[in-house]
Amino acid sequence: MHARDFLVAIQERHVGAVASGDELRAMLGGPLAPGGADPSAVIETLAKAAERGTVGTQGPRYFGFVVGGSLPAATAADWLVSAWDQNAGLFVLSPIVAVIEEVTAGWLRSLAGLAPDASVGFVTGCQMANFTALAAARHHVLRSVGWDVESRGMRDAPPIDVFVSDEAHYTIVTSLRLLGFGASCARRIPTDGQGRMEGGALDQALAERSGPAIVCAQAGNVNTGAFDPIAAIAESCRRRGAWLHVDGAFGLWAAASPALRPFVAGIERADSIATDAHKWLNAPYDNGIVFCAHADAHRAAMSLAAAYIVADAVERDPHEFVPEESRRARAVPVYAALRSLGTEGLSDMVERGCALARRMADRLSKHRGVHVLNDVVLNQVLVRFEAEGRDADAVTRSVIAGVQREGTCWLGGTTWHGLAAMRVSISSWRTTEEDIDRSADAILGVFDDVTSGVRAR
Repeated sequence: MHARDFLVAIQERHVGAVASGDELRAMLGGPLAPGGADPSAVIETLAKAAERGTVGTQGPRYFGFVVGGSLPAATAADWLVSAWDQNAGLFVLSPIVAVIEEVTAGWLRSLAGLAPDASVGFVTGCQMANFTALAAARHHVLRSVGWDVESRGMRDAPPIDVFVSDEAHYTIVTSLRLLGFGASCARRIPTDGQGRMEGGALDQALAERSGPAIVCAQAGNVNTGAFDPIAAIAESCRRRGAWLHVDGAFGLWAAASPALRPFVAGIERADSIATDAHKWLNAPYDNGIVFCAHADAHRAAMSLAAAYIVADAVERDPHEFVPEESRRARAVPVYAALRSLGTEGLSDMVERGCALARRMADRLSKHRGVHVLNDVVLNQVLVRFEAEGRDADAVTRSVIAGVQREGTCWLGGTTWHGLAAMRVSISSWRTTEEDIDRSADAILGVFDDVTSGVRAR
């Protein structure tokens, strides 16, 4: 009942949380009672706090981060996951979950146009998908020069050259740090005005060194939605013998659309890919996916061993492709999302998000003093607000804060090439043209209030 009421109310509620941390601590805190509390009362307390303490990311007008809602079938499947309480690490622990992972992996490979023998792992999010992929890359490139990193570690290992876009998401750098490369090891490759890696600069950088190498490209810039030239980068990596990893946190889903698929041309030539299902696929948290063209490297980097764990000679053991042993059956809601949508439904959802982004950009850019900074090629819109005699950075940040307080929609800010900007990310299956128009009107209303009495230019 509480979950149903929450999902009904999400359509019209204030999109941001309205309770402070202190208010929530007062509602939820206090000492544990020696004899415990009635379970119904516990749930009632949680539901009451959620009315004011949750952010409306399940709703149609949350545009702050690249966050989808959760499709009805995926939400219901996630409830089943909790009821089943299966450990998804081994086939013997849960045959149904192991088979669901296998089936879902096949659908995902087909949607992305990847080889049928590419290995797949279901992790918590794109952070761990990037980590897992780069662990496989580390194994592969060091094995090629005779170094067993799993047994010998990174100390005294042959140096690996890592090349990343100047616009690489911070989860790439975090992964490199966790894997022992160091956060500052990567050589950054310049990008163009939309945040796409410059292929010529990468070629030059690759030519300057001759040892093991990993290149990290991006499908879907987190600010502009732009795609690195994946096919050209893949060819550069092939000539050099470098491992190509693609961070496709949300941009990989463009592959599901015939109209958008050209953006990811060449993705089938990547050695590894990372994406999120809780972004554009609109599966619930936590759901990340890693693909690897080299299943042996993937398994070698992740496999665990224990006397009481015997590898199944016939069936796939999911834990061999992820960092975790005990793990939630997170492939189940991904299965439900894909099965409920079908290929046409998924394509339509992705294309609709892009059309809505263009609609938002068009509505906002017609207003005097409002400037869209990016080519709206996907679901991202970058907006800057200017008023004569005022600092545009300050005006833009004031508009963002005002929109968050007003509550019709919620969006965040960013710094793009040294400029403050509003970032609008449209990823939810619930969002309609009416939601875009309501949100655009609210944004422009706040802008007019911020600049009241000041002539916009």
